[in-house]
Amino acid sequence: MNETQQPFQINIELDEKVAEGSYSNLVILNHTPAEFILDFTKILPGVMKAKVSSRIIMHPQHAKALLMALQENISKYESAFGQIKLGTSPLNEPMGFRVGGKENLS
Repeated sequence: MNETQQPFQINIELDEKVAEGSYSNLVILNHTPAEFILDFTKILPGVMKAKVSSRIIMHPQHAKALLMALQENISKYESAFGQIKLGTSPLNEPMGFRVGGKENLS
C-alpha cells in the first residue's frame, strides 16, 4: 500500500434487535451450484416442531471463507479452553448440525 492509499474500512451497524442475537442448536445446510443455504433453528425438549429463525444465503466462496474462519477460531478457543467434545445430546434426541437433513455430529 502506498502512502496515498487509505486502508479499506467498512462501517457496520448493529441495531438493538439484531444485537440481542438468537440461539440455535440446529442448522440445516443445503446448496445449489450458486449458493449455500443455512437455516438456523432450535429444538426444544418435548416440542416436535422447529421454526427457522434465520436463513443465511452465501456464495460458495463466502461459505468456504466462513469455514476457514470457524476452523481458525475453534483452534484458538481450544487452545485457551480445551478440546470441544462432540457427543450425544443431553436430551437424548438427535441434535446437531445437519447437512441436507441428515445429522452430522462429527
